[in-house]
Amino acid sequence: MNSHRSKAQDNRSGSGETDSTQVLCDWYETPAGGRLHEAEIEAIDEALANLFGYHLLQLGCPSNRDLLSSTRIRHVIRMARKADRFGLPDMAGLVGEPEMVPILSDSIDVVLLPHTLDLSDDAHSVLREVDRILIPDGHVVIVGFNPWSVWGLRQVLRRRLSRERDALHARSAFQIQDWLALLGIETCAVRHFFFRPPLAHDGLMNRLTFFERLGSRYFPKLGSAYLLVAKKRVTTLTPIKPRWRQARSMLADGVAAKPVGRLGRMR
Repeated sequence: MNSHRSKAQDNRSGSGETDSTQVLCDWYETPAGGRLHEAEIEAIDEALANLFGYHLLQLGCPSNRDLLSSTRIRHVIRMARKADRFGLPDMAGLVGEPEMVPILSDSIDVVLLPHTLDLSDDAHSVLREVDRILIPDGHVVIVGFNPWSVWGLRQVLRRRLSRERDALHARSAFQIQDWLALLGIETCAVRHFFFRPPLAHDGLMNRLTFFERLGSRYFPKLGSAYLLVAKKRVTTLTPIKPRWRQARSMLADGVAAKPVGRLGRMR
């Protein structure tokens, strides 16, 4: 893993660009990041185990961990921005931008977005692409950072003090639900998790596991991350025959409808 990580860092330094995905991947190697990532994988496993279909797309690869081990869908596709990001080219079957997915419309049963919206400057375009490629009644699973958690507030304060632009763009689950609703995608479930504070000491993180019980019971929406499951709803127009006998009930009292052509003779 260390060789893969050093190779990715060499590629990043050679390009001269700050890769937000690599920043997240490096952070997952820290005690706090690793603990949160384990909680994310557990939440993803639980969600994917209950979703079925023929094709699953993981849009974005924020780490070198397999996030699709629990799915029952046989054909899975992973897409990343760069094939050599982790030195593991087999992790991503496609290379491209999440704002322009090279997949046919109405062809994917389940789409997984592991922090894809957090890492995108244009989350609206990503969601529009998800809506385009999902089949009717298809599902999208979104994992994101909660900006209103203890971790999120810490990042906001740090940005204001240093006046530096964060590598991640955390958006709340409420905001994502609103954007999905505009696309006709209905939220089925939202779960916030990981309530421990971001500490660098691994031993202290172990001792604070009781925060998970307290948080899920007393302040469930303040978890450090969330998992959202939504379903694409497609409304079809069903022709309804006019009920002529009830037409008069739509008029004001005492006003009689005058017959017009043949319709006046219908009973």
